[in-house]
Amino acid sequence: MSFIPFSDSKPNIICMKKVLAIEDDRNIIDLLEIHLKDLDCEVTRASDGKSGLEQALSGVFDLVILDVMLPQMDGMEVCRQIRMHRNQVPILMLTAKSEEIDRVLGLETGADDYLIKPFSVREFIARVKVIFRRSQLLEAQLTQESSKRFQFDDLAIDVEKRKVQLGDRRIELSPKEFELLVLLASHPGKSYSRQHILNLVWGYDFDGYEHTVNSHINRLRTKIEPDLTNPKYILTTWGVGYRFSEEV
Repeated sequence: MSFIPFSDSKPNIICMKKVLAIEDDRNIIDLLEIHLKDLDCEVTRASDGKSGLEQALSGVFDLVILDVMLPQMDGMEVCRQIRMHRNQVPILMLTAKSEEIDRVLGLETGADDYLIKPFSVREFIARVKVIFRRSQLLEAQLTQESSKRFQFDDLAIDVEKRKVQLGDRRIELSPKEFELLVLLASHPGKSYSRQHILNLVWGYDFDGYEHTVNSHINRLRTKIEPDLTNPKYILTTWGVGYRFSEEV
């Protein structure tokens, strides 16, 4: 199986996409809904984190647009809870905070992308289209490779079921951790730079956020490596980035 690289090709977006917008600013959510409907999206609205989380977990959506600063439950916690329930829905996070740590935290919590307020409508539409296109490509790839399964000693990866096992124990991974593992495991021995991994797994050129990759690698190793001091599966290529071992 070859992992899906970010592509410049533009397949048509499938109608009708279902979007959950969790935003407490009425003016912003009104504006987002107008432009999402122009993209043939059906929009469900929530104005606080608690009700937004309930809708995210009880419904089926193609995208969740999630503000960080929300009443009752902040967006970071909503994102964590969605991912804890193994919900794979793409999340586009909106934040008025410009500090780097907040943007990095959003990505590491499980968001697929973020936009900093104020943002242009054109940029918002472009990000939404990319998320839909990436989801469509991933779905097509999984359909093509529906029977694909990797086995490396005690580590088993089932792509279709998005299931990872270490021996008899199931390993719970976030969506990005899973995509990162599949990327590396699909090409044992191939070294990827941190920037290249960001482009392939997150889908954008997040210049300056390579440490996001480091954090995900560290969490992956904590979950799948028998000995963190001597990694067996995910190896460091010094001066380059990371690779999956050819010797397992």
